[in-house]
Amino acid sequence: MKILSAQQIRDWDAYTIQHEPIASIDLMERASEAFCDWLQEKFPPRPAATTIHVFCGLGNNGGDGLAVARILNRRFYEVKVYRCHLGTQFSPDHLTNLERLPKYDEVSVLDLHENDAFPGIPAAEIVIDAILGTGINRPLEGYWGEFLTHLSAHPGPKIAIDTPSGLNVDGKTSGPCFHADYTLGFEVLKLAFLLPDNEPAVGDWEVRSIGLHPGFLNEAITPYYYIDEKLLHGVLKKRPRHAHKGLFGHALLIVGSYGMVGAALLSGRATLRSGVGLLTIHAPSCAYPILQMGLPEAMVSVDRHQFNFSEFPAMDKYAAVGIGSGLGQKEHSVRALEDFLREIGQKPLVIDADALNIIAAQGWQHRLPQGCIITPHPKEFARLFGQTSDDFATLHLQQQKSAEHGIFIIRKGAFTTLSTPDGRVFFNSTGNPGMATAGSGDVLTGILTSLLAQGYDTETTACLGIYLHGLAGDLAAASLGHEALLAGDIVEKLGGAFGRMRG
Repeated sequence: MKILSAQQIRDWDAYTIQHEPIASIDLMERASEAFCDWLQEKFPPRPAATTIHVFCGLGNNGGDGLAVARILNRRFYEVKVYRCHLGTQFSPDHLTNLERLPKYDEVSVLDLHENDAFPGIPAAEIVIDAILGTGINRPLEGYWGEFLTHLSAHPGPKIAIDTPSGLNVDGKTSGPCFHADYTLGFEVLKLAFLLPDNEPAVGDWEVRSIGLHPGFLNEAITPYYYIDEKLLHGVLKKRPRHAHKGLFGHALLIVGSYGMVGAALLSGRATLRSGVGLLTIHAPSCAYPILQMGLPEAMVSVDRHQFNFSEFPAMDKYAAVGIGSGLGQKEHSVRALEDFLREIGQKPLVIDADALNIIAAQGWQHRLPQGCIITPHPKEFARLFGQTSDDFATLHLQQQKSAEHGIFIIRKGAFTTLSTPDGRVFFNSTGNPGMATAGSGDVLTGILTSLLAQGYDTETTACLGIYLHGLAGDLAAASLGHEALLAGDIVEKLGGAFGRMRG
C-alpha cells in the first residue's frame, strides 16, 4: 500500500471528482457513510441513548462532521453539533450539509466562537472531532489550542474523522492537537499514524475505503509504503516436489558468547524454521555442547576462544551470513569483526546486535558492506547515526544513511521501518507489543539470514522477513497474550506464518 501526503490525498479527491465523475458533496456523503458504518460497528446504538457530540470546523472536515451527525441521527443516535468558528470562511460543502441537517431540533446545533466558555460533556458520552482534519497549515494557539486540550481531557470515547485536529500528517506536530482514542482514516493511511510520537493523538486507527478513483493511486509517486499481504502477494518461492537441501542454501551464523548462547539457539532455530537447507553456527567452544544438544539440525563451527568470537571460518561455501546476536564486545571480538568486514565482500549479509554496537563504538559505519541488511533497535540506531529531535527527523536520517552507505536499514519497533538505498521506506503492518521481549531481534536475524541464503533478493528478504516475523508474533500473541509471549514462541509460529501467507 502506498502512503501519500496530505496534498496528494486532496489531489486524489479532486481526481476522483473529475474522473468518476462525482460531485464533491456526494464524495463527502460517501466518506461520512463509511465513518458511520465503522462507528455503528464499534458503538452500536443502545436503548438508553448516549449523546454523540460532534465538533465541526468550517471547512470540509467540518462538512464531514455535519453529514455524520445527520446520518447518525437517521440511525437512531442522539446527536449534538458544535460549529467551531476558527475564522470566517465556510466551504460550500459545509454549508450544504448544514442545510441538510434535520429540522425541528432533532439535531441541536451550538455555535462556538473564540472566548466562549468550553462546553461541558458528560463523562460517558462520545466526542467526535471534525474540526480541522488535514487542513491545518500552522500550529493552533490561544483559545482554540486550549480548546483541543480541553476536548482531549474528556474521559469518554474520543474519535477523530480522518485525522485528529492539529496533527501535522507530513511532519513534526509543534502545537496542541486533539488526542483521539480512535481515528478512522479514509482510503490510505497517513504517515503520521505510524510514528511513536503521534500515538497519543491518533490512538487506535483504522483505514476504510471511500471509493477514490484507483487511477490516481496507480500513478502516484511516493517514497513511503505499507507492507501488507497485497504487497507481498506471490513472493514466496514454490518448493519443487523433487527438492533437496542443496536447493535452499547454506547459511552461516556467527553468534553467541559465554552467557549469551541462548541468542545463538534462538537465531539458529529461526534460520532453520524459515526454510534454509543447511545451517552452520560459528560460536565459542563453550557453546558447542549446548548447540549440539539444543539444535541438532545445525552444524557447529567452533571458535578457538572458549568464551567469545575471535575468528571466523572460510566463507566460500555459505550463501549468506548473519552476525552479531549475543556476540559480546571483547577486544578480540572487535579485531575479529574488523577482519570479517574486510573479507566479507558482497556476500549477502545481516548485521545485528553487538556487531552493530562494535561498529558504532569504533566509528566503522563507512565499513558497512554495500547491500547488507542491518537491524538496529532505536538505541542501536542512535549509537550508529546520532540522536534526533523527533520521529520525522529519525525517519529522514534513516533514509539518508541508507542512501549514503548503500545499505538496507531495518529499525525495529512498532511498524518496523525498512529503508532502502534508493530512498524508499517500508513500514511493517504485522507485530504487537508482546514482541518487545529479549531475543525477538535474534529471531529476526535468523529469518533474514535464512531468506538470503535461499536466494531471495535483499529488498524482498527484508520486506518478507519483517512481515513474517511480525505475523508469527501475532499468531503467538493470539494464543498467549502479550505479557506471556517469549521470543521462542515467535519461532514456533513461523510455520503458521508461512502457511498463512501461502493460504
